[in-house]
Amino acid sequence: MSTPVAIAFAETDLEAVAGAAGRIAVLVDAEGKLDPGARRVNRLTKGALARFTDSEAFAGMKPAEIVTLAWPAGLAAEAVDVVRLDRKASQADARRAGAELAKRQGKADVLLLAGSHPRAADIAFGFALRAYSFDAHRTAEPVVPGAVKVMVAKPEETAAAAGPMAALAEGVFFTRDLVNEPANVLTTDDFAGRLAAMQELGLDVEIIEEDELKALGLRALLAVGQGSESPSKVVVMRWNGGAADQAPLALVGKGVVFDTGGISIKPAQGMEEMTMDMGGAAVVAGVMRTLALRKAKANVVGVVGLVENMPDGRAQRPGDIVRSMKGDTIEVINTDAEGRLVLADVLWYTQDRFKPAGVIDLATLTGAIIVALGTANAGVYSNDDGFCADFLKAAAAEGEGAWRMPLGESYDKLIKSRLADIKNSAGRSAGSITAAQFLQRFVAAGTPWIHLDIAGVAMVQEETALAPKGATGWGVLALDRLVADRFEK
Repeated sequence: MSTPVAIAFAETDLEAVAGAAGRIAVLVDAEGKLDPGARRVNRLTKGALARFTDSEAFAGMKPAEIVTLAWPAGLAAEAVDVVRLDRKASQADARRAGAELAKRQGKADVLLLAGSHPRAADIAFGFALRAYSFDAHRTAEPVVPGAVKVMVAKPEETAAAAGPMAALAEGVFFTRDLVNEPANVLTTDDFAGRLAAMQELGLDVEIIEEDELKALGLRALLAVGQGSESPSKVVVMRWNGGAADQAPLALVGKGVVFDTGGISIKPAQGMEEMTMDMGGAAVVAGVMRTLALRKAKANVVGVVGLVENMPDGRAQRPGDIVRSMKGDTIEVINTDAEGRLVLADVLWYTQDRFKPAGVIDLATLTGAIIVALGTANAGVYSNDDGFCADFLKAAAAEGEGAWRMPLGESYDKLIKSRLADIKNSAGRSAGSITAAQFLQRFVAAGTPWIHLDIAGVAMVQEETALAPKGATGWGVLALDRLVADRFEK
């Protein structure tokens, strides 16, 4: 697993500034006011920092923007990174500032002179998130980043604030690694094994194999994977940190480790990206890891359906009819609309077994949500306004884009089947909505439910503020915040 960079917090030692190697970062507010650390850098560089903060270039800087003064006289450091950041900076700006510093690090050591800045822990968190790289399959020696030290006025307080964020960073990295892995490595067996290994963190992990899934009646899920050599599985992860009588929050993830589309095969162009079709299960896994690492005081169960959708002589066909665990029959119009078949059974199984206080499912479910919202927001569907509002608040607080989409009975007629109770595809019109409407049929009456269509945000082709190009780990921060705000007492 990729490991977040180790960040040390130490008491400010101005005498150590002159001899610090690598890169030194200083924080300067919009007025150009220098704190003690910046003043020491300014004195050692014979006023170079003050000359810059008095310039038009500094005046034009935006919050969290950085300008580098290279090879400054009077310092052993190779560069001084001047970060424009007010003391009342937002959490988002502080994290973005840290991320911008991480992008510049390379092999160098980094010394951040954060002084008494109230957002020092967030700056460090942004640094950790952006310092991610996935080099598991490169033969070249990876770039080993230097040490990172944050000098602050109260290091123990800052380290305590950063502790839960370190758990979050590890959860995000776990999710990103899973999404970035190729399908010949991350098979259903391998995926299940990585989840089982989290038992050492205190999670209770159970792997349900095909024979038991058949006995339980998860026929819709099994139909998706029947054309693959990789066995279908359901993995249950439980974190019991709350009261014994507290009903758990349930997180349900789609884990299609590779999606060819099945018999309704996808075009060749871009199919290599379908290694990320297990993104929903990866987010669930990352959240469960985070909760275990920070010892969350809540009961949460994560349940993921792991399958591979392949074309084969045994694969399900368009026109097949399968019976779900719930008992509803489903006409398979398009074998590439497979994620909702997986989720239908896993949703019903989870509710039947755990009687959760609420259910949130995550899936890279439809291309239609990318058409609707692009890569800035996940699609959010819900049957409970309060539950949904709490999630949207958590997502906004963590800077993870999410936008509520409509549900309604008028969409039901689009998924009505001539031969079965329901069909799995209604075509292009309202494609993400009809997929959510399909899933809602497998949510028990009275159960608060949220469906997150993360097809546009799980993996991106350009870097984001806190992640390089590729897997983002979207959802780990928001769901952890939701657990903390709504379920931890």
